Amino acid sequence: MPLPFLTADRAFEPAAESALPYDDPDRWRRPYRPGPWRVGVAALVLLLASVALFAAVLVALTGSLTTAGAVLGAGLAIVVGALRLLRMGVWVSGRGLRRAGFLVTRTVPWARVISVRTVQQPVRWLGLPRTVQGQALALVRKDRRSEDTPPLLTTHSLDFLGRPLAFDRAADAVEAWAAENGRG
Repeated sequence: MPLPFLTADRAFEPAAESALPYDDPDRWRRPYRPGPWRVGVAALVLLLASVALFAAVLVALTGSLTTAGAVLGAGLAIVVGALRLLRMGVWVSGRGLRRAGFLVTRTVPWARVISVRTVQQPVRWLGLPRTVQGQALALVRKDRRSEDTPPLLTTHSLDFLGRPLAFDRAADAVEAWAAENGRG
């Protein structure tokens, strides 16, 4: 029985990075894939959550139910945190641009966007206070100064650390969405 997905004689077909023509333009989508750092951290956090959930079962079988409930609640909070970590990033649609953070999500309608451009500037390394020289995708809005707006994407974030070509593709995709919706 041949297994074509395991053979080398089949042509490799990479996944399309652009939206399909029949996709709804008003649906929120991330124009890039989450990076390996983000996925790796989320996997480790989910591993910790599995230990907490298993501990909740053991405590429920051997001890008090209130303690098991507390451990179960902590395990579920860890799962929610890992899922939120995976949802972080920049999302675009025909309605606007959305920057999802860990705790706060902000949406900017395209009518308020003046420009989206790549700039060379000091950026935070993995979101920590330490800054390094890198590139950032800057959003210029009508209602705020550009210094007051944090960068949308940086070359040293969890998604693009060590992947400059992926940053360039993602920045180009977000800039294309801004240009397509009447802003440049």
